[in-house]
Amino acid sequence: MKSLPLLLLAMALLMFPQLAQTLYSPALVDVGRAFGVTPEQAAQSLSVLVFGFAPGVVLWGWLSDRWGRRPALLGGLALYALATLLALGANSFAGFLLAQALAALGVAAASVVTQTLLRDLFKGQALIRVFSLVGMVLAASPAIGLCAGAGLSRAWGYSGALAGLLVLALLLLGWCVRALPETRPALQVPAPLGATLKQMLGDRGIWCSALLVALFNVALLSYYSLGPFLFRSLGQGEAWFGYSGALLALGSGFGAWLNRRLLGQGWRSERLLVLATLAVLMGGVGVLGLRHSLWLVAPMFAVVLGFGLAIPNILGSALVAYSDRLGSAGALFGLFYYLLIGAGLLLVGWGQALGPSLILCGAVALLLSLVRARNAG
Repeated sequence: MKSLPLLLLAMALLMFPQLAQTLYSPALVDVGRAFGVTPEQAAQSLSVLVFGFAPGVVLWGWLSDRWGRRPALLGGLALYALATLLALGANSFAGFLLAQALAALGVAAASVVTQTLLRDLFKGQALIRVFSLVGMVLAASPAIGLCAGAGLSRAWGYSGALAGLLVLALLLLGWCVRALPETRPALQVPAPLGATLKQMLGDRGIWCSALLVALFNVALLSYYSLGPFLFRSLGQGEAWFGYSGALLALGSGFGAWLNRRLLGQGWRSERLLVLATLAVLMGGVGVLGLRHSLWLVAPMFAVVLGFGLAIPNILGSALVAYSDRLGSAGALFGLFYYLLIGAGLLLVGWGQALGPSLILCGAVALLLSLVRARNAG
């Protein structure tokens, strides 16, 4: 897995859930038009993806401990491809949402199982550095997703975006069949899922980490959820929203690079998290001030920089106490934060206010990061 081809496969797999969200985002306007629903209802379909993702994280994480990493990942990708076909054939908004939830259930395997693969092979600071490297590559996914989604939606509507995702899923499935190894420890006997759940429910550190992951993701995804409608209200179409993904990629990539650089200079993870939350908070204030201008994209740079700076540190240290059951613990940890992300996106969808949403995420994350830094010190 440490060879370059297999590391590239891991990066591609981790990119895929982000692509499933960002490539679909420019199609939200066409979804609302095709099914005759309001912008608020269409935006909620993005939160359905997150809520479907949450049980998928538990399912595939648990199965990766029982069956192995390879069969769990192949099963998840196959389910995603089938569900995307069902979404393409849906003739009602309810049926479309159900297919999207099923797709999210499947694509969750690409996130939780691939993270477990990396945790199988790297520990401590080495794992944080790997997540930082992955973060720099993942930074390209918003640009790729938004630009590709805008082009496909402009040419063929939401069906074009879904067809593009189906092709990607099938390509990844074939790649995994050919090249993915099994990394589950041969002698591992994982603890029962119920016992792990009980332990994690009482673990304050896990809840702090889950809340932080959720807040940074809600800050990022709120732009994907509300951005298409903001750009339309400013007289611009899906294309300009797609082009803004390049700035998001630059900010996220710079954040991941900065994280790797500062870690090398001896910065502690807790200090980097405080810096990341301040970036999100300042970005939110800027977006609020520029909400009536296309220049609102500029302060979003700070938001995605904070995301790229924070996430490797949180994910790299969250499950240190659960090394004997990484699949199940990773699944439950993912369940916690994806449910929190889904709830946050529902609130964002109802509120339809990007700037205040970012400020709230940044402020709460700052408080949590300060508590975490005090406890660590």
